[in-house]
Amino acid sequence: MDPIDVGKNRRLVANATASARIGCPRARASAFDILLNRGLYGRPVKAMKGPEIRVTPPGPKAREIIAGDDRYLILSTKTSPVVATRGEGIYIEDVDGNTYLDFTSGIGVTNTGHCHPRVVKAVHEQVDRLWHFAGTDFYYEAQVALAKRLVELTPGDFEKMVFFTSSGTEAIEAAIKLCKWYTNVSHVIGFIGAFHGRTMGSLALTASKPVQKDRFFPWMPGAVHVPYPNVYRPFGELEPHQLTGTIIDLIERHLDGYLGDNVAGIFVEPIQGEGGYIIPPRDFLPALRKLATEREIPLVCDEVQSGFGRTGKMFAVEHFGVAPDLMTWAKGMGSGIPIGAVSADAKMDFGVQGAHSNTYGGNLIACAASLATIDVIIEEDLCANATRQGAVLMKRLSELQGEIPEIGDVRGLGLMIAAEFVKDRETKEHARDLRNAIVEESYRRGLVLLPCGRSAIRFIPPLIVTEAQVNEGMDVFSDAVFAVMKRKPKNRTLQGWREPKPVGPKFDDLTQFDRS
Repeated sequence: MDPIDVGKNRRLVANATASARIGCPRARASAFDILLNRGLYGRPVKAMKGPEIRVTPPGPKAREIIAGDDRYLILSTKTSPVVATRGEGIYIEDVDGNTYLDFTSGIGVTNTGHCHPRVVKAVHEQVDRLWHFAGTDFYYEAQVALAKRLVELTPGDFEKMVFFTSSGTEAIEAAIKLCKWYTNVSHVIGFIGAFHGRTMGSLALTASKPVQKDRFFPWMPGAVHVPYPNVYRPFGELEPHQLTGTIIDLIERHLDGYLGDNVAGIFVEPIQGEGGYIIPPRDFLPALRKLATEREIPLVCDEVQSGFGRTGKMFAVEHFGVAPDLMTWAKGMGSGIPIGAVSADAKMDFGVQGAHSNTYGGNLIACAASLATIDVIIEEDLCANATRQGAVLMKRLSELQGEIPEIGDVRGLGLMIAAEFVKDRETKEHARDLRNAIVEESYRRGLVLLPCGRSAIRFIPPLIVTEAQVNEGMDVFSDAVFAVMKRKPKNRTLQGWREPKPVGPKFDDLTQFDRS
């Protein structure tokens, strides 16, 4: 192999980046060509294409690793037996040489795609200088730069400050403490169907699935839940237009009836994530903002899954014209390098040393990745691409819904999209087993998906996805749906439909993967 010329390859990436800044239409492709065809550090890398199933998944190497996982790792939330070894753009390669379309973005994390060259470059440059020195006890220039960038991007015409964490649940914990410290009261309000994390404070606000809270009581006391406005499944047989007023009135009744002035914060996801990708009515968040302002209660918007371009805006609250007092982030913030944060109205700062801190929050490598991620999202106009490709994906899902009555609802903003499966469109009874079977069949055909809610599938590809790749993924998904349903489309001209092809026997133990 030729000697590695690090400087030369970094210059090539820099040149491609410069082309992006002046509007070169091939800039993004050029940058990826450098990474995929040459290797960022001179090592030749084969460009990934897909999906390509060479060995019936999971193959022998994957099975061996899965067995080791079963033996040595405490069980978490396994969904599909993909044992990833390499990723590029929207593709994942497993240990047996299969290549998959990744429509999960590593659970909403790799918004810039796997191993985006500019993020890789930023990480490597930071690794060469310094990894860690504890930015909570000492000082990092990178933390100041990133905090300033986040404050400038965050909605709201007021001074803000940032606290860095290593994950979304930790960001929620910090937000809870900021709210309680500032108000000096005890209760918090959340929403049924919400997911804010699994540590004991955030778990108190989480109300997505029973398994997340079973056997863990007592969690943090003082959390009160009210319904979230689900237009597809409105509670109490309400009409969709009645949801916002009814829920706001219910919160008012809680406040007037027994909570009084003892609410430290209202925590809400602009779009519920684990709860099923539920999009509220357009007037809901503005009404909630108005109530919080009038009652002098801090409003906390959890953007852990919806932030950093996922919905076609940098942050989902921008769709609703709302500026919360606090916002929490993680997932897409660092393109896969663990980082989270909470921004807060500057008046809510703890103001004393030691009220809250951590060791790894705002790690230097994570800050470098996050700064590069933000640059990529803005300079490569990924929010606009999320809007464009989201429209393509919604159109394809709607076409499929016209053929499959078990698809009860298709909903989304940008590239945060879900299709909900039901046994009957009138009763809307959840079709969990059908949903799970389709996720499995899609995986076996080379498309990785994630469930959400009780019977929905989420579609969250990296924001760099092209129209051709969206259609390619939807072709695979359509094939999987028709194969599971044992049907052929009534409309033989349905875009992307192909005769379903068997790809081998199912993994005997696939039932161990809980998609609840």
